[in-house]
Amino acid sequence: MKYLIACLGNIGDEYANTRHNIGFIIADALAKELKADFKTERLAMITKPRFKGRQLVVIKPTTYMNLSGKSVRYWLEKENVPHENVLVVFDDLDLDVGVLRMRMKGSGGTHNGMNDIISTLGRNDFTRLRVGIGRDFAPGYQVDYVLGQWTRPEEKIMLDKIPIAVEIIKSFVFIGAQRTMNQYNNK
Repeated sequence: MKYLIACLGNIGDEYANTRHNIGFIIADALAKELKADFKTERLAMITKPRFKGRQLVVIKPTTYMNLSGKSVRYWLEKENVPHENVLVVFDDLDLDVGVLRMRMKGSGGTHNGMNDIISTLGRNDFTRLRVGIGRDFAPGYQVDYVLGQWTRPEEKIMLDKIPIAVEIIKSFVFIGAQRTMNQYNNK
């Protein structure tokens, strides 16, 4: 069985430790735990570790956030991964900092990367792991906020949540979305 784990973010050092790049940060933690290294290929940095007999295809799109759909579609088709085995990991303004919430379908909300994936795939029935980054910004400053660095208190919260996000991804791969949601969404 193959699983596509698409972790969203933006390439470039200027985005490395920003709220918008939590997907990349979680991808790196997952790869480290599974002793895998990323290499740059078409439209993504990619690694293909195995976990409990399952093949993971973990990508960090190099298309920039707002064009993530192009990368996700390419790797989904290239690796012939069924839609029910897709998990997209991304930052979410509508959840408090550190809240981790899995859903099996839905809209992209205000997240341009998710909206591009939904538009490009022509469907919204794929699993996603929403990672809360909060909404502590004045009207009109959303872009500055999501592209901003973590505050020290936020960073402390997120350092505790990243290993849990990795466990959620591994759970999704091993026992599926519904059981993973039952186990983790209410914590």
